[in-house]
Amino acid sequence: MRQVAADPAHSTKYADRFRRLAASGADVVGEARLVDAMAPRGARILDAGSGGGRIGGHLHRLGHTVVGVDVDPVLVRAAEEDHPGPTWITGDLAELDLPAHGILDPFDVVVSAGNVVAFLAPSTRRDVLARLRKHTAPEGRVVIGYGEGRGYPFTEVLADAEAAGLVPDVLLSTWDLRPFRTDSPFLVAVLRPA
Repeated sequence: MRQVAADPAHSTKYADRFRRLAASGADVVGEARLVDAMAPRGARILDAGSGGGRIGGHLHRLGHTVVGVDVDPVLVRAAEEDHPGPTWITGDLAELDLPAHGILDPFDVVVSAGNVVAFLAPSTRRDVLARLRKHTAPEGRVVIGYGEGRGYPFTEVLADAEAAGLVPDVLLSTWDLRPFRTDSPFLVAVLRPA
């Protein structure tokens, strides 16, 4: 929300950017394809840091039950407008408590794409990961993707995930399944409850 405070039009520009990309035929749902491939049909999916809803909206159209949570009310409104069907909630992932919203069942997959974890306040990172873990079914998975150079080294997110009760199943360097290497500039971590 610091970016929004610095530029009140930030969220509208962000939502419009993805609308333009989608309208031009750009692939804006690669993350959703990976999540769909790992999820059972009709899965319960949490889009954590859902932004304008491009990932959760696509997963909903594929037949999944989707809940999206984002701290930015402008982006949540864009998700509601552009992707009706999922449940979109304005909320802080550091305080994520979906039972308080009447959402009691855990999720088969929790996805946090779009560099969401890199935007978290350092003091809340472990709390967010613990809350994602808490909302994950025992056999479920948490999928986190973000790029390096954003102030949250890959080794730290993996250590924080472990402290939150999540361990790696698979580490990738892209959403299209390329293996992770120590020099990879991007991490897609598929994590499972410990």
